[in-house]
Amino acid sequence: MLHLRLITPAGRTEEAVRLIEGTRGTTHLCVLTGAARDPAGDVVLCDVAREAADDLLSGLQRLGLDTTGSIAVENVDLSLSERADRAEKEAPGEGADAVLWEHLTEATHEESTLSVTYLSFLTLATMIAACGVVLDNAVLIVGAMAVGPEFGPLAGISTATVQRRPRLAMRSLIALLVGFAVAMALTVGFSLFMDAVGLFSKEQLEGERPQTGFVYAPDWFSFVVAVLAGTAGTLSLTSAKSGALVGVAISVTTVPAAANAAVALSYGDTVQTWGSTEQLLLNLFGITLAGTLTLLAQKRLWRKQHARLRRRAAA
Repeated sequence: MLHLRLITPAGRTEEAVRLIEGTRGTTHLCVLTGAARDPAGDVVLCDVAREAADDLLSGLQRLGLDTTGSIAVENVDLSLSERADRAEKEAPGEGADAVLWEHLTEATHEESTLSVTYLSFLTLATMIAACGVVLDNAVLIVGAMAVGPEFGPLAGISTATVQRRPRLAMRSLIALLVGFAVAMALTVGFSLFMDAVGLFSKEQLEGERPQTGFVYAPDWFSFVVAVLAGTAGTLSLTSAKSGALVGVAISVTTVPAAANAAVALSYGDTVQTWGSTEQLLLNLFGITLAGTLTLLAQKRLWRKQHARLRRRAAA
């Protein structure tokens, strides 16, 4: 269940209440007349099943409450209520299959912001991966994958493409490209410093690396894994099962490939630099493609399911 807290202008409260009452899957409706001060108006509270929330939120936005008032949504971790159980049964579809498009857009917007924190995490992840590729240490590679925040902008591009929001797509693309450019440039400097103090060497980079040699040798398996990981990551975002994102992060060769390209560039190894860059681009493309196709499929399947349920209810 989700909890909605609305601030409605006095003239819109009755319309909002009728919309809530007419939506299957809602319960626990409360109206606090004149309770809001900034902006002035009434406060409307209700709970709604996740699978019914997107239609309700779209209706509330059509009433203009997102501009003249406020719409706040919270997850209900525990609800001991027979009414809530009944509302979930009455709501069409399954909650795990529902996509809250506004929530997804907001989440990817936050994750794809080109901030100091984002750049710091991506740079640190790339430097950790640089240590991993030079030492041929798979543990460091996995750790770097888990630290890297690059899935946020990738999900932002997919979401913006499906929602047809070019500004969000451009914002995510800038965060992705600038983030990797900054991280790789700083990692080149880091590599030169590590070489100067005797911790990195060209012999280590170009020697036998059975654990990490794959990061500069792209093939079809790289693309297949990227597509599978992109699909899993998108499903974890839309179903609110964020724990799966950790598995997604350590499945794709984005940060390690960027790190290997940076270290190879610092030593003038063009073969590994180009191979790693190809690996990076292949993974980024595969994840974005899979995320976009997954969201399109979810959108279409959910519409078909709703249409079928409406026909059944009308029969």
